[in-house]
Amino acid sequence: MKPVDPRLLRYAGAARGFFVLAAFIGVLQTVVVIAFAWFLTDAITGALAGRSVAASLIWLLVLALVRGGLIAAADAAGSAAAAKTGMQLRSALIGAVGRLGPGWLASRNQASLAVTAGHGLEALDTYFARYLPQLVLTVIATPVLVLVMWWYDWPSGLIATITLPLIPLFLVLIGIATRTVQRKQWQTLQRLAARFADTVQGLATLRLFGRERRAASQIEVTAEQYRRETMKVLRFSFLSGFAMELLASLAVALIAVTVGFRLLAGDMSLEVGLFVLLLAPEAFLPIRQVGVQFHAASEGVAATEDIFEVLDEAAAVPSSSKLGTDPAFRGLPARIVPGSEELCATDLRVRDLPPVSFTALPGTLTLIEGPSGAGKSSLLAALRGAVAFEGSAVFAGEDVRTLSPADWLAWVGQSSQLMQGTIASNVTLGDPDPSFTRVREALDAACAGDLDPAQELGVQGSGLSGGQAQRVAVARALYRHAANPARVLMLDEPSSALDADTEERLWQSLRERTDAGATILLVSHRRSAREIADQIVTLSTGSELGVRA
Repeated sequence: MKPVDPRLLRYAGAARGFFVLAAFIGVLQTVVVIAFAWFLTDAITGALAGRSVAASLIWLLVLALVRGGLIAAADAAGSAAAAKTGMQLRSALIGAVGRLGPGWLASRNQASLAVTAGHGLEALDTYFARYLPQLVLTVIATPVLVLVMWWYDWPSGLIATITLPLIPLFLVLIGIATRTVQRKQWQTLQRLAARFADTVQGLATLRLFGRERRAASQIEVTAEQYRRETMKVLRFSFLSGFAMELLASLAVALIAVTVGFRLLAGDMSLEVGLFVLLLAPEAFLPIRQVGVQFHAASEGVAATEDIFEVLDEAAAVPSSSKLGTDPAFRGLPARIVPGSEELCATDLRVRDLPPVSFTALPGTLTLIEGPSGAGKSSLLAALRGAVAFEGSAVFAGEDVRTLSPADWLAWVGQSSQLMQGTIASNVTLGDPDPSFTRVREALDAACAGDLDPAQELGVQGSGLSGGQAQRVAVARALYRHAANPARVLMLDEPSSALDADTEERLWQSLRERTDAGATILLVSHRRSAREIADQIVTLSTGSELGVRA
């Protein structure tokens, strides 16, 4: 585990500013420590000599207050930097997931990503507020204090120079030993989060089959494993802390013994001996604190390593659109020529499914039908980048694999995928400047005009029936399509939860949009969908398919 990963400075600008500020505070702390030791030595020797020490005592009080203020400033700067860095890394992670696309996300444990971006980055507080300031102070204060000791008493400086490297050496050895258990602890926490999320999501089904107790016992087993891994990390933490405290204490004691013998022999003055003795513990203190805070910060470091892997992977993927404003609510990409927005798939094959070829022109509705398992949803998933495919799929002369799905698609899947918030916020998802007039138009077109756009929904859109949730999801796709009618509108079984009358009204709405120039791909197993189709692409589980106008 690296003390400071260079990628942290690359991906989080707040971290760079923090290091500059921490270095400045470290320099001031070093000066204050030396001055404090000097005035304390002057006060003690002055008192023994019968001199007035009032000025030295005043300076000691001032320096103590300044040192306390610098420590508080370092903590405040670390907490602020942790918050800003966490925000920047979360934003970068979201952007990276967007560049990698839904296909990459579908292959990852999403609960683990959520834990990493949430709890993991919150652990950066300890890393920035405690670990990094001590690390910077070690780089600045320790060599300066050792040089001052050399200047005033070279034997004491020599002892410090010889003994100091032993502490980081032991820290590295123990860090290597603890890296495995720390990584196992973090992975166990991710598994626990994923298992808990899966159990909660499927609790109704588990109860129906009488398996909820077994699922709860599995969570309990994983939680117990996490407890054991945490205790292992704590044992290693206590061991490393004991080893470093012992080494530092022995080194300071060795300096103190040699200074004491030379004071008794009259080989050095009391002022020099006392000054060196006061500096010796301060020279070892920062590196001791680095070891103490090393394990407390390890969880945050492990989380950033996982995030850096995602960011590095995303950095190798060319971004087709700028992050920030949703591309679906901007104009067409500059390289797409208006008027050429046709979708052409040639021998498009997903996994071992039969190849598919068709052309969808503006002003046409293409119905994709076939038995279960024929690859209807897989075909749409390939077009929106959720799965890899062979062959070609071209929109307006551009390979769809080089386009962001939001650049050219408005899509609704079989699952409504609604979120907590109002119905209107779900319909306008991603629009930086929502139009409530278009919200009402989209709801009406999706046969959801009876729903109140201001109605608040719970987690995952709870508060609506299955049919209502499906109509809101269709309204969201229609809203996005209305923002840029040149986009292809793809709908995957949009009427599966609707009654016959509502389905008929939805088909009429889609037909009207097609006649207005829209390009629509519709997956449906309903025979009534054939009546509004301009062409039908029939898939089969075998090697044959047909395209019929």
